[in-house]
Amino acid sequence: MEQVWISAAGLCGATILGTLLGFVIKELPHRWNDTVLGYCAGIMLAASTIGLILPAFELSDSWWTVALGVMAGAIFLNLLDVFTPHLHHITGLDPETHNNTSVNRIMLFVLAIAIHKLPEGMAAGVSISDSDVSGWGVTLGIALQNIPEGMVIIAPLMLAGVKPLRTFSISLVIGILEVIGVWLGYGLGNISRSLLPVMLGFAGGAMLYVTSDEMIPETHAHGYQKQATYALLAGFITLMIIEQSF
Repeated sequence: MEQVWISAAGLCGATILGTLLGFVIKELPHRWNDTVLGYCAGIMLAASTIGLILPAFELSDSWWTVALGVMAGAIFLNLLDVFTPHLHHITGLDPETHNNTSVNRIMLFVLAIAIHKLPEGMAAGVSISDSDVSGWGVTLGIALQNIPEGMVIIAPLMLAGVKPLRTFSISLVIGILEVIGVWLGYGLGNISRSLLPVMLGFAGGAMLYVTSDEMIPETHAHGYQKQATYALLAGFITLMIIEQSF
């Protein structure tokens, strides 16, 4: 139970930390932006495969149920993207491109980030719900991603004229959504142990979708793909070492 609280607080705290950094750092050069995001993408890849999908196969006697869970997680987030704006600017918002954007569109962008928080939190919660699966690697991977995500929430809201206090409140609500996701994933994982491998696969598929569809394309969009690739490898190795340590 203590691990659930720590995981939930860590994910929410990472979003809030990113928001506070966003107030200080208005713009991050693309070179550093892509490098940091590439590192986070490597962490997410390792967390989804080593921390979720591989343990799911170890807990299941039917490989196809885990495979279906992985595909279902990806399809679920794909459907979310159909109804919300695409997040290719997840960490690379250029304020000048949003000067003429309506408040409604900006709020849709923020809503898209918020909706993704629930399944991300569930991924951490599900990984904690079984004693044979270490949830720390998954939690760390998502938390590292939350920092640049928290930063990117600031720019469009501030440009729309939203007051800093209200902007911070919106960020806090988004962080709380992830806390709800952690407890929801943990609860569902404990309701039925037989469904746990499928849920681990689902969470892993959702994380793979976000990494491939959102994070990696963003790191290759500004001409710094080589260093972003090496940063991805460094992130992957980092989480492998953490998983072995725990």
